[in-house]
Amino acid sequence: MENILEIKNLCKKYDNFELKNITFNLPKGMIMGFIGENGAGKTTTIKAILDIIKGDSGVIKIFDLDSGKYNNKIKEDLGVVLDDMFFPEILTPKDINNTMKSIYKNWDTLMFNNYLKEFSLLPNKQIKTFSKGMRKKLEIATALSHHPKLLILDEPTSGLDPVARAQIIQIFQSFIEKDECSILFSSHITTDLEHIADYITFINNGEIAFSKTTNELLDNYGIVKCGEKDFMNINKEDYLKYRKTKYEYELLVANKKDFKAKYDIAVIDKITLDDLMVLMIKGDLNDRVY
Repeated sequence: MENILEIKNLCKKYDNFELKNITFNLPKGMIMGFIGENGAGKTTTIKAILDIIKGDSGVIKIFDLDSGKYNNKIKEDLGVVLDDMFFPEILTPKDINNTMKSIYKNWDTLMFNNYLKEFSLLPNKQIKTFSKGMRKKLEIATALSHHPKLLILDEPTSGLDPVARAQIIQIFQSFIEKDECSILFSSHITTDLEHIADYITFINNGEIAFSKTTNELLDNYGIVKCGEKDFMNINKEDYLKYRKTKYEYELLVANKKDFKAKYDIAVIDKITLDDLMVLMIKGDLNDRVY
């Protein structure tokens, strides 16, 4: 499968934080959810992809081109929405349209105006009058209106109500259905990713914990709930992390079917991405003493 984005052994060191050998690939025509808690390295990784910051080492390729040589081909085919992105507040959507026409050769005024109507954004209203959610919609409309082949999105649905989020998610789904376009989608709203992401890449404390298909995670991973007696009889190699609650133990397992065949434990819950993140970050390693 051809990759539209490739990252290999990306490293970046700060005084109090470090990206360590970040490696993952985004195939063409796919959506990748990029998850992790605040400060885990999502935004730093995205800014390195966009050449906003320079990595200390490693390789980043977009469209099989070195992102460090951020040329017109990459710029033209890349749409970006950043969590800290903003337009000058005195501008109007009409001003943005006029500016973007001079930047992108594929800028589509008709598409942009259609998004403004769909999002109920008035073209002659100054951005300073827009709510946070309206500004986010304007950023998304701008990112989409030059027909990019890859969208890099950092918290694109933050500040949006559930109805608006569903509207945006549907737009993203339509985007990847044409011309084998792809999306890297960083979000804390993991339920959005469960609905649309083909892959999930989880970053924890500056390192990639895993990069897997969403189906593999949601179909195979599970949470085993059991009492202390059962817990002590489970081999450490048969679970990834565990957490002791007030009444029971919760174990993260990577293969529900294999675990069920080995142990007589009735309750193995389906997992959500929220569950997975909490147990991977807050759970204890399988290093208990017998």
